[in-house]
Amino acid sequence: MDKSEVIMVTGAAGFIGSCMVGHLNGSGYNKVIIVDEFAEEEKKPNYLKKKFIAQIERKDLFGWLDKNQMTPAFVFHLGARTDTTEFDYSIHEKLNVEYSQQIWNYCTTKKIPLIYASSAATYGSGELGYSDDHDIIEKLKPLNPYGVSKNEFDKWVLRQPQDKQPPYWAGLKFFNVYGPNEYHKGRMASVVFHAFNQIQKSGKVKLFRSHNPLYKDGEQLRDFIFVDDVVRVMYWMMEVMSNGQWAISKNGIYNLGTGKARAFKDLVTAIFNSLHIKPNIEYIDTPEDIREKYQYFTEAAMSKLRKAGYQQEFLSLEQGVNSYVKNFLVSHTYY
Repeated sequence: MDKSEVIMVTGAAGFIGSCMVGHLNGSGYNKVIIVDEFAEEEKKPNYLKKKFIAQIERKDLFGWLDKNQMTPAFVFHLGARTDTTEFDYSIHEKLNVEYSQQIWNYCTTKKIPLIYASSAATYGSGELGYSDDHDIIEKLKPLNPYGVSKNEFDKWVLRQPQDKQPPYWAGLKFFNVYGPNEYHKGRMASVVFHAFNQIQKSGKVKLFRSHNPLYKDGEQLRDFIFVDDVVRVMYWMMEVMSNGQWAISKNGIYNLGTGKARAFKDLVTAIFNSLHIKPNIEYIDTPEDIREKYQYFTEAAMSKLRKAGYQQEFLSLEQGVNSYVKNFLVSHTYY
């Protein structure tokens, strides 16, 4: 893809979106349109030093594109309402379903390749496993309105006939992503972020006690993936889609995790080790408002992405945590 072409990134002030813009800039793509709701001051450092040609409020996007007669060569739709504690489904429906449909239809009409963010929250309690096979998407039962909205969009996408699809596209089910530029996320920031701050404040970390007899305290398992790996996968997809190396048969929904579930205890121990501090973990009851819907195990099945041609190895939990802590959290720097 020509470095002079325009790329659009929605959610560009957020965690993964701003890292994607940073990765594009670092790879020589500076003609970027960034889209988000930019009123939140805490998000400003995420995009302040990025290179872009236009900063568009989410609600103004389609009017602006028409007025400026600018058609991006590629779209990353990473903007969403991601708060899993927001139980008003209408908010998620408006932003995660209806707005995503508008983006999809725009890319279809203009024949623009599209990568959009789905979520591992679509898998619910995991009773159907974590395969990204299209056949199970209709049967999934997410545990919260956020997960429902992401799955509703995935279902809608899979119902679209060939002539109502962008030329090339992929939906990515992000698993537990951690890394720089999540400083603004509050309660929704990663466990790495919260644990690091607890260690800085008190020298110890509080983890949820297990309320499931199959799992010991701290041995609840998640597929944690460093944001650097996430943006590398998306960049690779953009390159192969733009260079004509992506067959239409590869269009679809893909998991994006490491494929290796790890324990919360391992995660926290890696943070302590990165800081050269002896691990000190205290276990507390899981809050009752989330206890019944708590996931004890997630692990991305990654064979589909490998079959599509992605060869690079993912960072281990220890490597990713060490990089995040030493290169970003200690100095409070940005990607």
